[in-house]
Amino acid sequence: LRSGERGLRELLDSAGMYGTTVAAFVGRRILCGLLGPALLLLMSLAGRLDFRVLLGGALLTVMGWYLPYVRVQRRARLRLEQIDREVPELVDLLVTTVEGGVGFAAGLQLASRSIEGPLGQELRLALREQSLGLTPEEALRNLSLRVDSPATRAFTQALVQGESLGVSIGAILRSPSPSVATPP
Repeated sequence: LRSGERGLRELLDSAGMYGTTVAAFVGRRILCGLLGPALLLLMSLAGRLDFRVLLGGALLTVMGWYLPYVRVQRRARLRLEQIDREVPELVDLLVTTVEGGVGFAAGLQLASRSIEGPLGQELRLALREQSLGLTPEEALRNLSLRVDSPATRAFTQALVQGESLGVSIGAILRSPSPSVATPP
């Protein structure tokens, strides 16, 4: 049960649904799944219970249970694709700010303000984590865990490795890997 709960939490996070609890999401799925039995009850009370109504009730039950999950999966996939498209813009902004003499943390703050989409949201969350006491490396690792996309993984891994090896952030950003520089 715990691994299923963790998997749902990761899916909700990937979809950017941080305010939705796993229990609330499962509750919505159950309520949607109860549409079929409710229809069957109403039809049986009205005396119109036949094979088509039973089949429709069963179909509504299955759809009510699975459609919310499929919708969140789709939202997560589209959000990750959008983030992958936004990473090159982030790299360009960071290269410009770091080469202009702005520190990396300040460059991330500037980039998080100018990138409006889900990547900007994730950057602001990583900056909030830093302000709560996490190191920049830990915040970037958490970002990579929350946003499990190839471009984000390559970007955060390059920054974390560069920081641990003492390589200049500017040098890392000026020579990005192909997976970071071009959207998939």
